[in-house]
Amino acid sequence: MPYFFSLSLAAFSVLNMDQDNNSEDESVGVSEDPLEEELPRLPPGLSDGEAMELLWQLRSQRRQSSPELPETVTRLTAPDGSLLYLVGTAHFSDSSKKDVATTIRAVQPDVVVVELCQYRVSMLKMDENTLLREAKDINLDKVQQAIKQNGLMSGLMQILLLKVSAHITEQLGMAPGGEFREAFKEAGRLPFCKFHLGDRPIPVTFKRAIAALSLWQKARLAWGLCFLSDPISKEDVEKCKQKDLLEQTMSEMIGEFPALHQTIVAERDIYLTHTLRQATRCVEAPPNAQKVPAVVVGVVGMGHVPGIERNWEKHLNINEIMSVAPPSRFSWVLCAVIKGVMMGMLGYACYRAGGSLGRTLLSISTVQSLLENLRPPPA
Repeated sequence: MPYFFSLSLAAFSVLNMDQDNNSEDESVGVSEDPLEEELPRLPPGLSDGEAMELLWQLRSQRRQSSPELPETVTRLTAPDGSLLYLVGTAHFSDSSKKDVATTIRAVQPDVVVVELCQYRVSMLKMDENTLLREAKDINLDKVQQAIKQNGLMSGLMQILLLKVSAHITEQLGMAPGGEFREAFKEAGRLPFCKFHLGDRPIPVTFKRAIAALSLWQKARLAWGLCFLSDPISKEDVEKCKQKDLLEQTMSEMIGEFPALHQTIVAERDIYLTHTLRQATRCVEAPPNAQKVPAVVVGVVGMGHVPGIERNWEKHLNINEIMSVAPPSRFSWVLCAVIKGVMMGMLGYACYRAGGSLGRTLLSISTVQSLLENLRPPPA
């Protein structure tokens, strides 16, 4: 298994369960409330319209027409003249955070789009220490949440990826997604700047990825993730942003797991391109709502940049990559066998412990849910 492939998977999956969000619907251009940062001070006595016009002018003056940006930034143009500055990042990288801040401050965007969905939005408001604890703490509650949200097979695979994320987090001493938190913070400092979540909902990605793998491929992937314990340095992470190494890694990934590359990388390239194009549209400028080209900053993993560039001018249909096939009969049988073993162990424990404790265990909602799920699916 390619080393950097495992690292990118782990970074993609860590903290992807939003405990307070049970919806799988994600509209294009979801906006989050920006951080409460101090905006420029305005003269007293201005009307709302005058204040908005003045703030717009101040931001326009700060916006650099030909900015000197990091080499990780790619510029794309929409048909209406709107501009997208696409920042390619490594998810465990301090320099990526600096690239994001430099780009947003230079171009003063109307919209910032990040490679997150509503299931991972909680990482934007967590502090670094909390994220470190969460990434390292893989407990029974997280296992149950993963299985409940994604199903048995997808949930167990997610836990393995979280295990790898915890290993990387512990090795580097930093939590992933710092560039997204930096983008969130910088966007909150700009007047009129909207913040959008641009990634496909992660339950859809997990379910499509697991469904695309054969039983042998699932076993190979699980084995590789279970025993991935190679040392990782910050220098290794920075290499993820090198184009030659990135192309080599993607080639290795396609060779070993073509279906996984298709669902986790290529399909999300299409979805991210779609949401970025939705964001890169003309905006209304005060005072008379005149339509002007927008400036957008996109923050995505470096592995998605080539795919977004390829898809930028193509006609895209995201409905094809949003469907999830129902589980097969074989998958149900396998899940039933695993759950049956678990229930057998539970029953034996109840027998050994005595009747009163057994009745108490059987009254727990999680146990009742397991019993309910043992019913066969309708024909």
